Amino acid sequence: MKVPGAVSGRVRPLWVAAECAVTLGLVLLLFVAHQLWWTNRQAQQGAAREVSALERAWAEGAAVGPGPDRAHAVLVIPRLRLRAPVVEGVGRAEVLDKGFVGHYPGTARPGRPGNLALAGHRTTHGEPFRHLDRLEAGDEVRVETRDAVHTYVVDSTLPQTAPGDSGVLRPVPRSDVRPSYGYRERGHYLTLTTCTPAYTSTYRLVVWGKLRSVRLR
Repeated sequence: MKVPGAVSGRVRPLWVAAECAVTLGLVLLLFVAHQLWWTNRQAQQGAAREVSALERAWAEGAAVGPGPDRAHAVLVIPRLRLRAPVVEGVGRAEVLDKGFVGHYPGTARPGRPGNLALAGHRTTHGEPFRHLDRLEAGDEVRVETRDAVHTYVVDSTLPQTAPGDSGVLRPVPRSDVRPSYGYRERGHYLTLTTCTPAYTSTYRLVVWGKLRSVRLR
């Protein structure tokens, strides 16, 4: 004869474990939704406001210099339908997690000789560089400032390198990890960097371009 209390005693731990599993699943689902949807929405809206504020300042004749808390340029990539604010620095919390594109300190300014190097998230937090791998040779990338529009043309892509490959940021960019990628002569270069593969930070994807024209406003 079965004793009800004994049966329920054996079942109760299984029931508690099932409840914990369901709760954990819901928490993970909410976390994923937060990372993939909510952070993107917040960052994209914030980036759009930053671009609008910067363009209003330009229209009013205000001078907006580089700084860690304000945009000083706008990156435009027609193929990706991207229009993002450029902020000084590449700190995660201060710049990239806000959906901004960060300017590597010490690299060239728009239109100047050397290497203008920029970084952006590929996934979550606005993911401005989500489809950076879709850029092809000949695609235009514009960097707009108060005084001019600097048009670069994509020249080559380094599909994968180590996060510490500092050679890609030099005035004449060239990969230290994969020396066959990069340049040997001085020029006016643009370097765009992001994480790869998507949803990881294991490696870096690098897209290079050369300055084609500068149109004064």
